[in-house]
Parts: sequence; C-alpha cells; structure tokens
Amino acid sequence: MHAALFRTTSLLGMTLGAAAFVARPTSPRATPAMAPNAVVAAPRAAGQETAVFAGGCFWGMQLVFEHVKGVTAVTAGYAGGDKSTATYQQVETGETGHAESVRVVFDPSMVTYQQLLQVYFLVAHDPTELNRQGPDVGTQYRSAIFFTTPEQQQTAQAYIAQLEKEKTFDSPIVTQVVPLKGFYPAEKYHQNYAVHHPDQAYIVINDLPKVASLREQLPALYREQMVLATS
Repeated sequence: MHAALFRTTSLLGMTLGAAAFVARPTSPRATPAMAPNAVVAAPRAAGQETAVFAGGCFWGMQLVFEHVKGVTAVTAGYAGGDKSTATYQQVETGETGHAESVRVVFDPSMVTYQQLLQVYFLVAHDPTELNRQGPDVGTQYRSAIFFTTPEQQQTAQAYIAQLEKEKTFDSPIVTQVVPLKGFYPAEKYHQNYAVHHPDQAYIVINDLPKVASLREQLPALYREQMVLATS
C-alpha cells in the first residue's frame, strides 16, 4: 500500500519540471581543510528525547523532520564513523563508515518515536534502496537507524518486522538498526540547506515532494510552520 507513496513522490517531482532524479550539486564553497567537528551531546531538555536517522542526503531528511509536529530541533550531521573523519570532504569519499544523518530532538508528549519512524520509512526515504537514495550512491547514503536506548532499538526492529509482514514495500527493507556511537554536526553551510536554496533543482525534484507527501499521507503529523533551530 505505502510503496505507492514513493511512486507518488516521483510523479510530484516530474510535475515540477523533471522526468527523473536530479543529481546532487557541488556543495557551496567551503574551506577544503576543515577541522573535524566536535562531538556534541544530544540535547536532553526536560521532557525531550533524541533520535538519529540516516537515509540519503541530509538536506531532505532535515527538511522533512522540521515539518513534523512535536519536533523541537533537527541537526544535519554524520554518524557511524569516528571523529577524525567527520567532515564533508571525507564522508563523501564513502570510505569513512559515516552516513549522512539527522539528529531529531522531539517532545514525546506530542509525537512518539514510532510516529517518527512512520515519517522516516513512509515519507523521508526509500528503505529498500541499498547504499543509495535516488541519484546519490554510496554507503554514506545508506538507510540506518542509530538507536540511543534499548527501547528505541526494540521499537525500530518491531516496526520493521510489521512493515515486512504487511508487505508494505515491493522489495525487502535494508535499513540497519545499530547503536549510536557518536553524532557529529555537519558544517554550518549544510544546516537548513533546503530552506536557504528552495529553488535549486536538486531540492525541487528530490526534497520538496517529500514534504508534500508528509502533508498528504500523514496530515496529523504535519505542520506548516517549521522549526529551524539546530543544536
């Protein structure tokens, strides 16, 4: 049933002026030899929890989760590798073990972790694509859930099992469920990139349709007013 969602997303992209995915553009100018980003502890204000997801380019992932009710902060970054290789230039080689990821801080009284999983699996990316998302290819674009608690691990594994049992997708889910060892915020120019470049072809074709799908497929979780705060 939900597999059609991704076909819908592609059709929405085509109506915006393209027949297929548009490749990711060269990133904005940045200092070539950037120092590795410091590990930043996940913010845990009273009543808030943190989730970390990887599923392709973090520009679109960040944009989608910023439109989810109950989310208080979304940060684009890297997870899966170590501190010494947590820079864009290194991660893009596909040899660091990192995946482009987003750290989502949320209020569980307004949105549950399972509801975030709904957004992640049914809107934000295609969990059946191995080491790629659309035009972006490499292990740095893999599908992965980096859990921060045993409860998140159990919830994610149970939700994947449910999706598989219901044959939600035409192909097997390839999403990894692994413990979070560290999250490294991406460079400043990557934060809210889609918001600052809404007319860029890559964003128009690959990312804006995901927001439209969130609004149409999961209206109870969608909010028009975005949260732009990053940590």
